[in-house]
Amino acid sequence: MLRGIKRLLREHGFESELFETAGGLLSCGDFRRAVCLILDINLSDGSGIELRRLIANLGGDLPVIYITGNDKQATRMAAMESGCIAYLIKPFTAQSLIQPIERALATRS
Repeated sequence: MLRGIKRLLREHGFESELFETAGGLLSCGDFRRAVCLILDINLSDGSGIELRRLIANLGGDLPVIYITGNDKQATRMAAMESGCIAYLIKPFTAQSLIQPIERALATRS
């Protein structure tokens, strides 16, 4: 999935950096160049929603797109309450991922 998203983003002119775990993303620590974060709800080492909250508490105010293969009403509500710009259920279309990124980029400029 990670490689597929990276390819899709590259095809649309976006540079991306991939992290397999929440810990990997947190160790990067520099979010200044990022337009947004694309987080899986169920990470191997935690919750994407909790990771988003942690990053926000650390001063990272980035738009977030959540993806999940396990859609539940409670999860969807928690994601929306955390302030995401999109909530995508796998499999999702390329455009459903690209459009919110383009919106985030437009508001950043």
